Amino acid sequence: MTGFISFLENRVMPVAGRIAEQKHLQAIRDGIILTMPLLIIGSLFLIIGFIPIPGYSDFMSGIFGDKWLTKLLYPVNATFDIMALIVGFGVAYRLAEKYKVDPLSAGAISVASFLLATPYTTMFTPEGASTAVEVGGVIPVALMGSKGLFVAMILALLSTEIYRKIIQKKIVITMPDGVPPAVARSFVALIPAAVVILVVWLLRILIENTSFQSIHNIVSDLLVGPLNALGSSMFGAIIAVLLVQLLWSLGLHGAAIVGGVMDPIWLSLMDQNRAVFQADPTGELPNVITKQFFDLWIYAGGSGATLALVVLMILRARSEQMKNIGRLSIGPGLFNINEPVTFGMPIVMNPLLIIPFIIAPIALVIVSYLAMELGWVARPSGVAVPWTTPPIISGYLATGGKISGSVLQLVNFVISLLIYYPFFRLWDKQKLAEERAETKSAETSVPL
Repeated sequence: MTGFISFLENRVMPVAGRIAEQKHLQAIRDGIILTMPLLIIGSLFLIIGFIPIPGYSDFMSGIFGDKWLTKLLYPVNATFDIMALIVGFGVAYRLAEKYKVDPLSAGAISVASFLLATPYTTMFTPEGASTAVEVGGVIPVALMGSKGLFVAMILALLSTEIYRKIIQKKIVITMPDGVPPAVARSFVALIPAAVVILVVWLLRILIENTSFQSIHNIVSDLLVGPLNALGSSMFGAIIAVLLVQLLWSLGLHGAAIVGGVMDPIWLSLMDQNRAVFQADPTGELPNVITKQFFDLWIYAGGSGATLALVVLMILRARSEQMKNIGRLSIGPGLFNINEPVTFGMPIVMNPLLIIPFIIAPIALVIVSYLAMELGWVARPSGVAVPWTTPPIISGYLATGGKISGSVLQLVNFVISLLIYYPFFRLWDKQKLAEERAETKSAETSVPL
């Protein structure tokens, strides 16, 4: 085990540290976070629209009319269906901040480039017709949401790189000192914006002369499809969780590092489930793996599923150190925050506790995936339940009001408890022996 820790410390940690500091991955992570308040608000309306109570729909129709559900879901469409636009703006904004150039201009240019790359056409089937026809002059809503997420991020990175390089080379229009700062900044952004628009315009024209027709089709065929296939599989989920736990074992924020790469995939899969659930709450949801799958069923108490470990400390600890850490950690742990355990116990760089810290979440991935894949437990409905929501409640909400989601969280808690227990007993025994040795040493050192 010492050799393994040494390998992590000398080989993995430097690479992981460089990845964690990579500007583009940080910008993607922070840009995606910008969408979360909107998705949570939209999810609240989605939950209200599909409360699983017999007669609820008829009751609401009697009060608000037959169109009550359509009108109630307006905020859902207004939040989920602009996900790509918000992410495109957010990624460009955060990346520009890191380059210390005007982030607001970078975000606006990014949104413009994304809209320029998106064909303003959609397929429409007229009433009574048997085939769909292409309608122009309409921004396709689907591409503004999760389906356009990767294109928005790619163009955000590309446009901001072009923007900042032109700014840093000072190829800009400089206004006199008396001009208001806001006006001066807009003129500074004029040449970079023109270059970005020109590049994206030429790129769109070039792609339209190929079989792909649009950059959205290229990204969907060559990038999104394979990534979704990997990200939605049990094997991909196990690899992601393994990386998260290894990074946390070194003291690095594994969820943030891996999430910077995988969150766009998991959010896209989440939104696919949301669209199906919104159209038909009784329909079969396409994906088991979504962002909520990890946040709510795998990481109860935080990365490593440490809520079970905290409960063990409270109920079974004999050493004073473990008892105190348990009492301090139970409050944050119920809201899936586990830094007091990870760094206070500690788990980081602890050869004994790293073992269950890695094994427990991997076991939960396998159990949870199979339970949902086999239909024993309802799949995540696409509702963006905040990751800080306590277990049991979160499982019920995230599955669209299915009690099986809460039951699986209880089962996972018991599994985590069993995995952590023998390692916890060994660590607690060691700490108790240290405390008794210190007490005995203090007693013998007291002068007569």
